[in-house]
Amino acid sequence: MRILVTGASGLLGLNLALRAARDGHLVIGTVKDHVLRTDAFQTVQNDLLVPGAVEGLIDQTQPDWVIHCAAMANVDACEADPEQARKVNSELPARLAAYVARGGARLVHISTDAVFDGQRGGYSEEDAPNPLGVYARTKLEGERGVAEANPQAIIARANLFGWSLSGRRSLGEFFFYNLSAGKRVKGFTDVFFCPILANDIAPILLRMLEKRLNGLYHVVSRECVSKYEFGVRLARRFGLDEGLITPASVAEAGLKAARSPNLTLRTDKLAAALGKPSPDLSTGIDGFYTLYQQGYPQFLKRMEIRE
Repeated sequence: MRILVTGASGLLGLNLALRAARDGHLVIGTVKDHVLRTDAFQTVQNDLLVPGAVEGLIDQTQPDWVIHCAAMANVDACEADPEQARKVNSELPARLAAYVARGGARLVHISTDAVFDGQRGGYSEEDAPNPLGVYARTKLEGERGVAEANPQAIIARANLFGWSLSGRRSLGEFFFYNLSAGKRVKGFTDVFFCPILANDIAPILLRMLEKRLNGLYHVVSRECVSKYEFGVRLARRFGLDEGLITPASVAEAGLKAARSPNLTLRTDKLAAALGKPSPDLSTGIDGFYTLYQQGYPQFLKRMEIRE
């Protein structure tokens, strides 16, 4: 298949593009600011917000599948610039979905667990979202725009960790690099999530496309933990000092944007559609560790072209 991956220098986009290329697909990845050095897949540098850029990209690449990973994902940056967040997270996905539908390609749009307010957890795809901040609100608007413009699209709500180009894109990297340097960090005991390794979600998304699924799915780990427990389990797997992680409350962190406390999601809809459950957290952390042992973070780092 010809697969177009937007945001190919991001945490999910890069790991997904590499996995799809390894599986034998012809992959074209779009990048904006971070130019990549790789023979694994083709790259196209552009700004998808420029008028006509989306249409030109689809016409030029003629993809069979499009996986839209590009987003404005920094929660506090979205609070600081809500207009830009709206353009990137709301308007762009809807425009892309409409044009992809016209050409007949299949689309996966990546959304977020943060569309829920986190007051109770255990959310299914049927539960009504209630976003707390600009990031979550614009991502929910993006979901709705995609669903309206392209009913055959897959909308995948996710929460990811993994190795990234910069080394600063995931909570897994945050804990690993700080603990490796002997630095004390805080782990929230009152924020719960279901993180999935980017390298584990990549084949799941490809399988969803192969099975021609459509609609909304929670694509996260089937195991949900507090951010403190996540850090402790990661520290133990890497043989790092878990005592450097201080249990803390998110209310004391002084964060600009509100965080949803309980983003535990149900994954039974996805499990039924694919005939197997989502990976658990131990599998993800083991994979994160194995990739480190194989030199994967350094491999990604060599792909970055510093201008």
